[in-house]
Amino acid sequence: MIAGVGCAIVPIIRLLLKTSMEEFRFGRLDGQPAKIRNVPIAVTPEGFWCCPSQAILQKSMKNQNQHARPKGGASPSVSKASSVQRTPTISLEKRTHSTPTRSRTNSDEQVLPPADDAVPDQPKVSPVPDKRHNKQHKISVGFGQLHTSDLKVMLYGREGVAVKMIVHKNILAENSTFFADKLSRQSPVSCIEVSDCEDVEIFVETVGLMYCKDVKQRLIKQAVARVLRILKVAESLGFPTCIMSCLNYLEAVPWVGDEEENVLSSIRQLHCENYGVSPLLKRVASDLTNPPSDTLAHIIELVLKSSDDRGRREMKSLVLKLLKENNIWTNGSSDSCVVTFYSSCRNCLESLSNLFRQASEPEFSEQSSDSKEVIFRQITLEADNLLWLAEILADRNAADELTSIWASQGELAKLHCRIPVMHRHLISCVTARLFVAVGKGEALPSKETRQLLLDVWLQPLMDDYNWLQHGCRWFDRKVIEEGIGQTILTLPLEDQQSILLTWLGRFLKVGDSCPNLQRAFEVWWRRTFVRPYTDQQASSSSQSRWS
Repeated sequence: MIAGVGCAIVPIIRLLLKTSMEEFRFGRLDGQPAKIRNVPIAVTPEGFWCCPSQAILQKSMKNQNQHARPKGGASPSVSKASSVQRTPTISLEKRTHSTPTRSRTNSDEQVLPPADDAVPDQPKVSPVPDKRHNKQHKISVGFGQLHTSDLKVMLYGREGVAVKMIVHKNILAENSTFFADKLSRQSPVSCIEVSDCEDVEIFVETVGLMYCKDVKQRLIKQAVARVLRILKVAESLGFPTCIMSCLNYLEAVPWVGDEEENVLSSIRQLHCENYGVSPLLKRVASDLTNPPSDTLAHIIELVLKSSDDRGRREMKSLVLKLLKENNIWTNGSSDSCVVTFYSSCRNCLESLSNLFRQASEPEFSEQSSDSKEVIFRQITLEADNLLWLAEILADRNAADELTSIWASQGELAKLHCRIPVMHRHLISCVTARLFVAVGKGEALPSKETRQLLLDVWLQPLMDDYNWLQHGCRWFDRKVIEEGIGQTILTLPLEDQQSILLTWLGRFLKVGDSCPNLQRAFEVWWRRTFVRPYTDQQASSSSQSRWS
């Protein structure tokens, strides 16, 4: 176990225990007697003494005037924790040093914030700070039995903090290849210096772990980010026991938010491959080399066959979102995953065709309302499934084949009018989604397919349009009308005229109950009545210049 200066440390259970006030010693540049201040000592769950950062030291300077008291004030009281357990002394010295710090202070002394139950003496602040010297704060930490220590490690951090660690050669050499190499270069070695340390606090803590019998136990309830810092320092010190303990901890603990990327980045930077990082990597990567098309097909099947409306609706939304976030399948219909989607589409279409035939038979009207409701519910379910698959394929830019398949469903379109609109309207949603895909260039079917799609499905869509506007909260009229119009404008001019004149007759009768294709009508109008004269004038001007 770890011991402080003069006594062994008993493991502390509480997360942050304020203990007795210890002395804060520093020297004066002018040779005057040193002023003594008390500082609180915080104990971490690992039983290591935290090194005050430069930010804390600077903050304490700002708090001096707020907490100051007149001379002769009450002396600091002893905390309840100090009456139970004595703590080691950590002395902080502020001296002149050649290494610059990040900021200068306007006082000859600095203290850490006092404990909650202690009142410090009023500090003396120099009226004129000495700016000729840069300041450095020193901390002294001891491990193990001090009377047997035989080595000092001077640790210089980038934050202007220097730490003197009183340690034992045999402990460090046994656990760290870094210190073993340092100690083997010359003999005897009484002091080792480590300059420009990136993480002073974790360096000290990692050295303290060399004194522990069970390192993994010390890591329990630590944050993942802190364990990653310990792992980095342990690798730099060549401390294999600590490295393995950190890896075992990371393998067992959950990763939340950005921790996953941080963990993977850290373990992939390990220089030695003998630490066994594969259990960690297996959490995020499979040994299978083939695309997980079978797994995806199983997920799609489970979602499509779900019997719970809410669960099916939520999982459809989640899977669609995940597929959109990771648009990695862009090889068209040849991709195995797209083949899986098309297989599901064909199953839905086959089921829809059978259900529409059943609902269109003369004897269907004589069945009980419960039997009818079962058929209608299945129609709604299969149409919703097909709409979801159409959305996935359109987002994958792989809806060309689906557009062709849908355009060929003439029988389904003829039976469409025999089903109540409240049960069939999702069929028109599939048509609308494919028009949007063609209009946006997400699908690039042939001219014949586009023509057939309009001939077969535009009229059923117009029949359901009023219901779609008022019965579907997610229905985006502008997007759908733009998609229909752009699809029409991809056809030859004569076909555009035929479709738009038919639309015009219906629009003049029912108004907003059918799609508003005025923008497409304007484009067709200019192509038909304006462009011929414009082209004729341009041709005449060109001929006159050549003549």
